[in-house]
Amino acid sequence: MTYWTKALGAALALALAADGAAAQDAGAKSIKIGYAISKTGPNAGGANITQIPNYQLWVKEVNDKGGLMLSSLGKRLPIEVIEYDDRSNSEEAVRAVERLITQDKVDLLFPPWGTGLNLAVGPVFNKYGYPQLAFSAVTDRAPELAKRWPNSFWLLGTSAQYVEALVALLTKMRGEGKINDTIAMISIADGFGIDLSAAARSGFGKAGFKLAYDKSYPIGTQDLSPLIGEAARSGADTFVAFSYPPDTMALTNQSKVAAFAPKVMFLGVGVGFPLYPQNFGANTEGIMSLGGWSTDNVGTAEYRKRHLAMHGRDPDYWASQVGYSSLQMLEQAIERVGKIDREAIIKELQNGTFDTLLGKIKLVDNMPKDALWLIGQWQNGFYTGVAPQRAGVKPVVVPKAAWK
Repeated sequence: MTYWTKALGAALALALAADGAAAQDAGAKSIKIGYAISKTGPNAGGANITQIPNYQLWVKEVNDKGGLMLSSLGKRLPIEVIEYDDRSNSEEAVRAVERLITQDKVDLLFPPWGTGLNLAVGPVFNKYGYPQLAFSAVTDRAPELAKRWPNSFWLLGTSAQYVEALVALLTKMRGEGKINDTIAMISIADGFGIDLSAAARSGFGKAGFKLAYDKSYPIGTQDLSPLIGEAARSGADTFVAFSYPPDTMALTNQSKVAAFAPKVMFLGVGVGFPLYPQNFGANTEGIMSLGGWSTDNVGTAEYRKRHLAMHGRDPDYWASQVGYSSLQMLEQAIERVGKIDREAIIKELQNGTFDTLLGKIKLVDNMPKDALWLIGQWQNGFYTGVAPQRAGVKPVVVPKAAWK
């Protein structure tokens, strides 16, 4: 490719990226927001619990106010949504995002669900200068990606942060004689599982834990009973699974059938979903995972009520509150800028302080600092934060009770 071809391509990308703002200044009747999301395929469960309800709730609440206030126009403009099904496929997600930008000429984009798809579409968001508020992605590459793609914001933090919090809890339990020093671990062979399991191997090893079992499994695996059997035979008191929602449900069901109840059971995405306690009732008690909620946070309690009123079910107890907070941040950034100027909106997101249901958030290197629960546990029917050590933290309950 010649220099002039590259220059022409860059100029075209910039021109396309500017189209939304230009159309806005010309007196558009709405602000177009688009997203490609997993409405079908293995990621659909997570997308339909954590992201789509947040998008729908926020758009409704903004439009009920008359839309987003653009001071450059002296009025509010309602939000118009354009959505596509990425079919849980990275290539389809990239194509859909490209289509939203180049054909639908959306003013803003929402991110897809999951670590893998956010990594896949990241270059497209960056190429066209759209803010990417990823709130369902966990990766240790987040600091590097935030530098490479300064438009990207990694709101769930890094794998290392979660592993450090988990290791600290396990180390304390071991020191108190509540668990032994062996861990059985399984992980989904996707960006999420690969990243977290790699961080866990390092973290567990440094803390003097032994991995008695360590196995990955492909996306779509339904029968996890062989892995459960191997974990049970390993003699480990702690079972860790970096799993996606379908696997988390299967692991819980199949562990119950096998009467596999290790002292510590830490599962992946889905433990904080409302359907988890609906499906497993009292058997959720003591199960741990990523995230968590505060029992005394008025903002999240009110958000939960609004979510329940609109969707007839609770939000995800991990990423949902982070996701809705990210939309509040986006709203405030847009209204402070006063127009759809994506470059200015990105700068405001990088530097501003925002009022959210989680409290005040100021990003550091495009990531939140000290704003999130990293580890949660079901206790008395509530998925409460147990790490890190901060105001409102609850002590971990161990051992997990036998299955009922």
